Amino acid sequence: MNYKNKFYRKLLSVVTAAALLSTVAVPAASASMKGVKPGKPVKDQPYELTIMHTNDTHAHLDTVAKRITAIKEVRDENANTLLLDAGDVFSGTLYFNNYLGLADLEFMNLAGYDAMTLGNHEFDSGTSVLANFVKDAQFPIVSANVNFKKDKNIKKYTHDRIASKPQDGNIYKGIVKEVNGEKIGIFGLTTAETVDISSPGPDVEFTDYIEEAKNAVQAFEKQGINKVIALTHIGLNDGGGDNDLTLAEEVDGIDVIVGGHTHVELKQPMVVDAGKEPTVIVQANEYNKFLGTVDVVFDKNGKVIEHAGKLLKIEDYQDDAKAAKILNEKYKPAVDEMKKRVVGTTMSDLIGGNPPARIAETNLGNLITDGMLDKAKTINPNTVIALQNGGGIRTSIPAGEFTLAKVLEVMPFGNALGIMQLTGSEIKAALEHSVRLAPTANGGFLQVSGLKFTYDSSLPAGQRVQTVEVKGDGANFAPLNPDKTYTVATNIFTAKGGDGYEIFAKAYSEGRVSEPGFVDWEVFTEYVYAQENRTVNPQVEGRIIDLAN
Repeated sequence: MNYKNKFYRKLLSVVTAAALLSTVAVPAASASMKGVKPGKPVKDQPYELTIMHTNDTHAHLDTVAKRITAIKEVRDENANTLLLDAGDVFSGTLYFNNYLGLADLEFMNLAGYDAMTLGNHEFDSGTSVLANFVKDAQFPIVSANVNFKKDKNIKKYTHDRIASKPQDGNIYKGIVKEVNGEKIGIFGLTTAETVDISSPGPDVEFTDYIEEAKNAVQAFEKQGINKVIALTHIGLNDGGGDNDLTLAEEVDGIDVIVGGHTHVELKQPMVVDAGKEPTVIVQANEYNKFLGTVDVVFDKNGKVIEHAGKLLKIEDYQDDAKAAKILNEKYKPAVDEMKKRVVGTTMSDLIGGNPPARIAETNLGNLITDGMLDKAKTINPNTVIALQNGGGIRTSIPAGEFTLAKVLEVMPFGNALGIMQLTGSEIKAALEHSVRLAPTANGGFLQVSGLKFTYDSSLPAGQRVQTVEVKGDGANFAPLNPDKTYTVATNIFTAKGGDGYEIFAKAYSEGRVSEPGFVDWEVFTEYVYAQENRTVNPQVEGRIIDLAN
C-alpha cells in the first residue's frame, strides 16, 4: 500500500481540547505527500514512522489474541514500525491476581514489543514482583525519572543512562532504536504519584519529570538524533502534579508523546504547538479495547510535518491462533476457577440493579461507597465523600455466601477510583443532577458515603435538593459549605463526565482529578475482607431522603 493511500485511509484531523480540557492545541496541516514512499530512508527525504501503542491494559487478556492479530496486520501494511506500551500492564483482573503480570508478559513477548514504560500499578505488589517481570521481558523498559539504585530487587536490571544498544530485560532512562536505518530516541516517564498511590517502597526514588525529560532530549541531540518519543505514564491532563500537556509545553524537542495513566480515548492525536516544533500526543484508552496507531512523517531536520492517527477496535479482529491456544490452555482455566472463590457473607440481601440503585439509597450502594471512601482515605486522608453512579451497580447479591463471580456481575465494567477536588456548590449541583429525573430510574443517580441529603422530587429539576450535610471530621455531620473545597472519591467514568455530569468533567479538564486507579471490584472485595469474619450487614440509613414520599 503506498503512502498516499494509507494516509487518506486514516483521519488526518486533530482532536482539540474543547470537550476534554483547556490547552493550546493546534492541528497539523494535512498534505498529499506525493512521492513519499515507505521503506529505507533516503537522505534529505521525509521519513515515515508508524507507531503502534497500548496503555493501561490492566491484565485484560481475554481479547489479547485479537490484539496480536491487529499488530500483525499493521506491521504487514507498514515498513517502519514501533510497538510501544505506556504502562499499567499490572492489576485489574484475575489474570494479574493469579499470574502477577507474567501472563501479560508472555503475550507482549509474542507480540514483539519494542519498549514499555512503567506505570504506577507496576509497583502494586512491590519491586520483587516487578523484577520478575522485567528480567523476562524480551524488550527494554524506559523510565528516566525512577531511580532504583537503592532497591535490592531491581537495581541489577537498571542503568542510569541512555542506551545506544539496549538489552532486553533491562531498565534504562531511554534507548536508541534503529528502525530501518533511522535512529529514534525513546525515553520514559512514570508519575511521581506512584509513591502515594502504589507500593514502590522506600528505596525507589522519583525525580523531577521535566528536568529528566530535558536531559533525555539533550542526550539524544548530542548523538545527532532528532526524532524523539516520550513514552509516558503521567496522564494527559492528570491533576496529580505531572502530565503530558505540561511536558509538551515545557520541554522542546519531543516529537511524539505516547501516553497513559488517564485512560483517555484519543480517537485522533492532539498537537501542542508551544515550542520550536509541534508535539503529537496519543493515548489509547484502556483494558485492551484498542490498538493505537499513529503515522508520523519527519522532515530531514526531524520536525513532524504530517501525522495521522487512529484507534483500532480490538473486538473487530479475529483471534491469532497461537495466542488463543496459549490463553485458553495455559491461563484461562485457573482464572475461571478463581471466580468460584467465596469473597464473604452477607446477612441480608444486598440490593442493587435497575431500578433499585437508580431511584433511591440501597444497602449495597452504601457498602460500595463506604469501601470507596475507605480506600480513598488511604491515598488522600482528606477524602470525606464517596459517590457511585447507580448504573454501575448492575445487580443484587442474595443473603449468604457470595463469590467473586457474583461481585463481577455487580461491577462488570472495571471502573477505577478517582479523587476529585470540588467546591460545596459543585457538589450540590451534582446532587441536583443526580435526582433531576426522580422518581424515574436514572443510571446517574448517586449512591453516597460521608454525605447525606434531602430532596423533593415534586419540585422542578434543579431546585430539588433541600439540605446537604457532610461528615467532614469523619464522625459528625455538618452543613455543606458552598465555598469550601472538599475531597471526593468516585469512579473515573463519573469523574470524566459520564451520565451527564458536566460539573465533574469541568473539574477533570481543569486538572482537579487525581487517578490513583484501583478497580472497583477489587476495592469492594478488599473492604469485605477487612470486615470481621468477612461478614457484612449494611443498612439503609437515611443518607438519601425524598421529602415527596
